[in-house]
Amino acid sequence: MDIYAHRGSSGTHPENSLAAFHEAARLPIYGVEFDVHLTKDGELVVIHDETIARTSDGKGFVKDMTLAELRSFDFGSWFSDEFRGELIPTLYEVLEIFSETSHHLNIELKSDIFPYEGMVGEVVAMVQKMKLDARVVISSFDHEAVRAVKKIAPHIETAALFMEVLVDPLDYMRTIPADALHISLPYAARPSMRKVVETGVAVRVFTVNEVKYAEALRKIGVTALFTDYPKKMMIHLNRKS
Repeated sequence: MDIYAHRGSSGTHPENSLAAFHEAARLPIYGVEFDVHLTKDGELVVIHDETIARTSDGKGFVKDMTLAELRSFDFGSWFSDEFRGELIPTLYEVLEIFSETSHHLNIELKSDIFPYEGMVGEVVAMVQKMKLDARVVISSFDHEAVRAVKKIAPHIETAALFMEVLVDPLDYMRTIPADALHISLPYAARPSMRKVVETGVAVRVFTVNEVKYAEALRKIGVTALFTDYPKKMMIHLNRKS
């Protein structure tokens, strides 16, 4: 079962920060996950929320600020003084960290609240320019965005994100279309998801921070888990293998 660092090593570092990604990059884990929004001036930035209030010392929507404005805020001290001065990273900066590693990169498009016109094309173009096509999976709760990725670049892996019980997940993912399913932990053990696992479709589960849940998922046979504590989970799963 593969391990993805969720928003970087976000249990030990500020989530979606360069510090969290550098920590993840040094770990011999399978992959890393991060979230992308679009700024007022069209820059792709890595942050989870639509607003900056929770993970910085500022306020406001990402879409309403330029990159320069966003970089006037501190994105590290909310976590601890050790990370004071962390800036919001661009997608390019994050991809650059992993350009020389072998990590699989899960880029989540955060367009399920605001549509971010043009973001899909810009993300795909950057991935292709950096020759990372074979190393990424582009996911989203916005399944229209997932469909758009497939239209632009059919060879790039896509995943549909869900936080609910699915009746016919295989049928639905084929209509998008999507290559993989990323599902919330509480619903991963449902019979419908077990059927998906049995077909060989990639099923990745978020967010798994306790080893007891990781063990349960490994028994089910899911492809991967996303965790805020990749080092801890790596040590545990390696010990048990």
